Amino acid sequence: MPESGPSQGQTTHGPIPTPRTEPRPPGAGTPVTRTPDIGTRGTRAQDAPAQDAPAPETRTAETRTPESGASGTRTAARTEREGRTAPAPAVPAARRAGLLVTLVLGGLTALPPLSMDMYLPALPEVTGSLGAPAATVQLTLTACLAGMALGQLVVGPMSDKWGRRRPLLIGMVVYVLATAACALAPNAALLVSFRLLQGLAGAAGIVIARAVVRDLYDGVEMARFFSTLMLISGVAPVVAPLIGGQILRVTDWRGVFHVLTVVGLLLTLVVWKWLHETLPPARRHDGGVGSALRTMRGLLADRVFTGYMLSGGFAFAALFAYISASPFVVQEIYGASPQTFSLLFGVNSVGLVAVGQINGKLLVGRVSLDKALATGLAVITLASAALLLMTGGVFGPVGLVPVAAGLFVLMSAMGLAMPNTNAQALMRTPHAAGSASALLGTCSFLVGAVASPLVGIAGEHTAVPMALVQLVCALAAVGCFLGLCRPWQRAAAPAGPPTMGR
Repeated sequence: MPESGPSQGQTTHGPIPTPRTEPRPPGAGTPVTRTPDIGTRGTRAQDAPAQDAPAPETRTAETRTPESGASGTRTAARTEREGRTAPAPAVPAARRAGLLVTLVLGGLTALPPLSMDMYLPALPEVTGSLGAPAATVQLTLTACLAGMALGQLVVGPMSDKWGRRRPLLIGMVVYVLATAACALAPNAALLVSFRLLQGLAGAAGIVIARAVVRDLYDGVEMARFFSTLMLISGVAPVVAPLIGGQILRVTDWRGVFHVLTVVGLLLTLVVWKWLHETLPPARRHDGGVGSALRTMRGLLADRVFTGYMLSGGFAFAALFAYISASPFVVQEIYGASPQTFSLLFGVNSVGLVAVGQINGKLLVGRVSLDKALATGLAVITLASAALLLMTGGVFGPVGLVPVAAGLFVLMSAMGLAMPNTNAQALMRTPHAAGSASALLGTCSFLVGAVASPLVGIAGEHTAVPMALVQLVCALAAVGCFLGLCRPWQRAAAPAGPPTMGR
């Protein structure tokens, strides 16, 4: 008997009909259940027998268009929220399709450590070459950090309005030009100015990489992905000082910026060719500067979001106090060579990457993100206190090995603090990922920019300011986490949607 109703593949535009079962004549087999399955584009799947045999698949789990880029993950997430079950074989395909995006995002997040860490072994040489004191040369780091902080405030809202791809490409082009200008700077003042511009442009890669992650992932999967990004971007701080030290063997500090120019150019080409748009027009925000400011004001009014933002910012400041002071501490105070400093810096970066992978592969999903974050902040505080006692002479004269061990513990614990603060904050802001990412990055880089000159305030011959700044920042991070996030209150509350960070 011919079946009535819409034919296969018919597009429906009216209300979604309810399932119904049609009787069949005796001997005709099992009744047919018509289940209208409306996909993400409004197409109706074919009718399926209720018990006779599994229905043939007529929908794919991943819909990929030039506009959406890696939209398969988002489609799968919408399917789960709307009560539909995606076919199991599609999960590996989605993950394979996201591998290239993962590598590109890892390259973008690796750009800041490349810009900072490859330059670190050359800081003492820059001091002599430009005839500037150490505090002035450290301002080149502060200027780059401040530029990255301010740039994120601009690029983040722009990416919510115009999409991720266009602001990113513009920022990358300006980054390449600014880095080339740094290599030609004739004095410290111009070098500081060009580093500021380099930071402003490089902010695009940082803020948009986080926003793309929020476009594609949610919940614990987002925390795992941040840990994966730490594995990729963590290679940069491992190899950057080593490369910088080797560059100094054959050329001067300007050669470091020549290499960074080439790296920026290659990354720009990779982004242009392979990173598709992840924010479709339907999800973009209209409005200008006023709308962006209102969005950010609303985010800052969220006490828990602000708590995670400040905790991550102060933890990053403790990290950056190490980054800006360690070249002088290791080379000037303890007499190590640039190559030895590069090796120690690489070992510390390996510790950060390793703990980040333990967080993503073993802890996330088994231990709450707040517990992992609390552990990381506690270890950072203890390591900072130990460094202050050692550098302050409480234990008598100490060599490089104990100080290097304390710095290794501090750096490794960042693998628990940084990905979890980002994930917990962004889980609360699916509606404004670009602006939220901008606030997270701006806070981290601004606090880091303030911490950078403080570590050299007592000169080049003591490490006490570095350890003191690290301890103050670690205690501030713990205070913000306990006073604003109040994880014990949310742990006792009923389970809510993942966007509330519970």
